[in-house]
Amino acid sequence: MFRRHVLAGASVIAMALVLLQPATIAHAQAERELPSVTVDAPRAAAQRTARKPAGQAAAVRTRAPKPAAASVANTSGQGVAASERASGASAARDQLGQSPSGQTATTIDRSRYDDRPAFTVGDILRESPGVSLKQGNGPRDLGISIRGSNARNGFGIRNIALFEDGFPVTQPDGLSRSDLIDPHAYGAVDVIRGPSSALYGNYATGGAINFRTRPGGSIDGAEIGSEGGSFGYLSNYMTFGKKVGNFEGSLFASDVRGNGYLGNGWFNTQTVNFLGTLKVTPDDRFTVKIINNELETRLPLRYTLSQFNQNPYQQGCTTYATMAAGCAFVSLNRNGFNTSNGPDLETALQAGLGRNDRRTIVGGRWEHDFDNTTTWRNQFTFDDRNISQPTGSTSAIGDYPSYNYMSDVTKRGEIFGLESTTFFGAFYNTLTASGDTRFVVPGGNAALGRLSANTWSETTNYGLRAREELKLTTALTAVAGLGWERTHLRGVNTAYTYTGTAPTTSVGITTADRQFDNLAPELALLYRLNSDWLLRARVATGYGTPQASNLFVLPTGDFGNNTQLKSQTNLGYDVGFDWTPNRAVTLSATGFYEFFRNEIVTQAVTGAKNTSYTFNAPRSEHKGVELAADWRFLPGWRFTAAYTYLDQTYTDYTENLASGSTLFSFNRAGNKIPGISPNELTARLGYDHDSGRLAGLGGFVELQWKDSFYMDNGNLQKAPGYELVNLNVHYKTELASETFKALNVFFEVRNVFDRTYIASANNVQNAMISGVQSVANTGTIYAGSPRAFLAGMKVAFR
Repeated sequence: MFRRHVLAGASVIAMALVLLQPATIAHAQAERELPSVTVDAPRAAAQRTARKPAGQAAAVRTRAPKPAAASVANTSGQGVAASERASGASAARDQLGQSPSGQTATTIDRSRYDDRPAFTVGDILRESPGVSLKQGNGPRDLGISIRGSNARNGFGIRNIALFEDGFPVTQPDGLSRSDLIDPHAYGAVDVIRGPSSALYGNYATGGAINFRTRPGGSIDGAEIGSEGGSFGYLSNYMTFGKKVGNFEGSLFASDVRGNGYLGNGWFNTQTVNFLGTLKVTPDDRFTVKIINNELETRLPLRYTLSQFNQNPYQQGCTTYATMAAGCAFVSLNRNGFNTSNGPDLETALQAGLGRNDRRTIVGGRWEHDFDNTTTWRNQFTFDDRNISQPTGSTSAIGDYPSYNYMSDVTKRGEIFGLESTTFFGAFYNTLTASGDTRFVVPGGNAALGRLSANTWSETTNYGLRAREELKLTTALTAVAGLGWERTHLRGVNTAYTYTGTAPTTSVGITTADRQFDNLAPELALLYRLNSDWLLRARVATGYGTPQASNLFVLPTGDFGNNTQLKSQTNLGYDVGFDWTPNRAVTLSATGFYEFFRNEIVTQAVTGAKNTSYTFNAPRSEHKGVELAADWRFLPGWRFTAAYTYLDQTYTDYTENLASGSTLFSFNRAGNKIPGISPNELTARLGYDHDSGRLAGLGGFVELQWKDSFYMDNGNLQKAPGYELVNLNVHYKTELASETFKALNVFFEVRNVFDRTYIASANNVQNAMISGVQSVANTGTIYAGSPRAFLAGMKVAFR
């Protein structure tokens, strides 16, 4: 059985309780109104005060059930033109990183997760349609997928461009990881869906996500918090922010640790996040961004479906000799370089598998206003990813420093008497790295043996972007964009083979020097039928080049020449509407159809040196529907839902499978693409009491549904779907004190019915056994958390 306990909250909560004397808390009056919630995000939204005549452009409107001003909890905002949202060129430039005009987008602000435990990015992004999440290799390492874009990737995040406060968090090789994302740091998150390379460049085939930290002025003091619960989970964090004169800054720091619900799942991670802006002159602003994350975690092995069914939470897997049924194990070379002295079989705990990583990002931005209509922005970002990852029979070790420079001009004005917003920019980014793969030897603590391989690589991207938004009439806006980019990949892979007990070393060298040129146009039309209806249509393109390391792994999992890989491209069509008949109802719907060429797909293999390889599927089609609903049907009551339907198939792909010396070819055209769940839904029904002695008391019930999906190209094996129910109770109140501003406490039960489900299932390779197609016996699965009890408390200081 599992240890399930609720932690009291350590020193932070203890201190807060000691300081909170009864005299400092104001007694709730009989008819006291709940204080209004502040939007902790840079972008403001104007309230809708009166209906406008048909055809007249309307501003972005909040959706609040109370007379007092309330935050926009989950808004589409995708169609509203910049001319209606931004008063100047600088604001219009900011808008490009949040919800570009014509783009299908959703903004989720802090109010949606401020009164609940927030451990991973999944606690935020489930509120957006089109987004799917799966557990990665670490406690906060979640795979984020938009419209299925990253669902087939084995680890990390690809095909999506990630930003924080406009600074890139995706490195030049296209890899992002969510380890450094602590949800408590953010005031809002913008999810931009669909092909987006015209604006965001390489690897934006699925879209982009921008995390916005809380501005110092909105914090105006300090906040300390702590939350904890089942499986030893404990998170302590602090936020400080102020706006003083021409300077505004915020600092966030957190310490998060736990035992994990899977065997060998212990973790310990610290994050620091800083954002500061200084207005040097009325026309010049300097912004500094710093993120640092340290991660130390043990890591369980991935399971096959049969192992998952036997022992989903990997209990009793201490040593290979005494392990329980269904435990996974790894085969290690006793001598640290080959099998001549025999293999040693060990469990993940016995071998000491895990990750010890650091990520540091430092960015600077200078903005200059030539006048009220023209802004010039220059931005430089240094991003260093340092890894030590003994995740199986080998360990990946390396340092990956990158540099990213962007410069652009935004102009507000008129063209032929029509309102215009013009954007033009250039960019350059590069990453040069040397990564080692070393054998893990028996004995524990992931001790290292000899070098298995070294990959030196250089990735460089540079290009231009242009965008024009033109207001043709008061009701019709057109958007056109174009991006060009050149990517240069250079690399050398050196693979080592050791023969004999006193080994003879042989070296295999594979080189790569590839150049890719990509062009990405886009066009969108927005039509505001009246103040209630916004209609939108968009056609756009995306592209993504291979990663240098993809060029050196064969379908067998061995090192070799895989340099024939091509760029993947997609052409997508979006049609949708936003309907806001009143302040109580918002409905957004989008249908999309995307055509992929040479889609880059990664799947697990049974090779001895690598666990996955990458290939191009010549043609595939992705189509689906995204729905978002927000309905405040009675005072205090609110229903929200985010639903995604996906239908993704190969239309041209022949897979070759070997059985001995015989090669079998299988036509995969018409098969479902593995890793894609056809239906996903997050729905929440909540109530918050607005007045009287119980003002600030609330709760909600939440449903998460994920449909079953195929795990292999042959469509022979499915990962089962699941439904989860979560329950939450919370209380938030202002405090009448010279020191304290507000108190927020909450309690939540997740997975109320204790469902056993799959939180992650990477693609698995098909195999030929006695001439019959089957599924390879490769571990790709992590179970999701069983029932968990979580509680937390936050205190805001003046």
